[in-house]
Amino acid sequence: MSAGGALVLFSGGQDSTTCLAWALERFDRVETLGFDYGQRHRIELECRDTLRTGIAALKPEWAARLGDDHTLALDALGRVSETALTRDTAIAFEAGGLPNTFVPGRNILFLTFAAALAYRRSLTHIVGGMCETDYSGYPDCRDDTIKALQVALNLGMDRRFVLHTPLMWIDKAETWALANDLGGQALVDLIVEDSHTCYLGTRGMRHAWGHGCGQCPACDLRARGFSKFTAEAVPPSDA
Repeated sequence: MSAGGALVLFSGGQDSTTCLAWALERFDRVETLGFDYGQRHRIELECRDTLRTGIAALKPEWAARLGDDHTLALDALGRVSETALTRDTAIAFEAGGLPNTFVPGRNILFLTFAAALAYRRSLTHIVGGMCETDYSGYPDCRDDTIKALQVALNLGMDRRFVLHTPLMWIDKAETWALANDLGGQALVDLIVEDSHTCYLGTRGMRHAWGHGCGQCPACDLRARGFSKFTAEAVPPSDA
C-alpha cells in the first residue's frame, strides 16, 4: 500500500473506472476529479456518482479508501475547440490524419488542473487513463507527453508528483481483463452497465459491452475489446 494518496482523473468512462479500481488497490486515500468542458457526451458526468457508489460496494477496503469527489468546469476549453467532441458535427479524419475528436490540449490541461488540486489536497499520485495502444493518434496521450508533463509540473509546483498511466501499454481487451483481475465479474458488470464511452452521448440500447450508439469510434473500440476479452476468457472446448 503506497502512502501519499492519489487523485484519479475520473470521467465516468470504462478506462477511468478501471483506473479508479487500480488506484484503490494501491493507495491509502483516493479522490476523484471530473471535468465539465462542454463535451458533447456530457452524460458521462452523470454516471460518476453511480460508479463511485458501485465500486465502493465491491470491497470494504475500497470503500474505506475512497475519498472526496471533485468536478471542475473548464468550459473555456469547449469554446476554443472546434472538434466533434465539443460541437454537433460528424466524426471524421482531418487532413493531418488525426480524427476531429481530438481536443487540443485537453489532457495537458486536465493534468495541470489535477496537479493544482492535488497540491491543495496533499496528494502525491495522479492517475489517468491515457493509452498509446488504443488512442487514435492523440498526441497528448503519448507516454512521452505524460513524462514531459510530469517533469514540468514538478518543476513548476516544486512537488514530486507521480503521474500514473496504468493503461498506457495495453489494448481494450486487456483493459477489460485488468478490470476483471481487480474486481472480478462484479466490476466488469458495473463498467458494462453504468459507465459511458459513446462519443455521441447516446445511452441507447444495452449492448453486451454496455450502452451507446454502437457506431462511433469509441463504441467500436469498446465493443471489439469486449468481444476479444470474452472470447479469451472462455475456456476452449474439448470437442
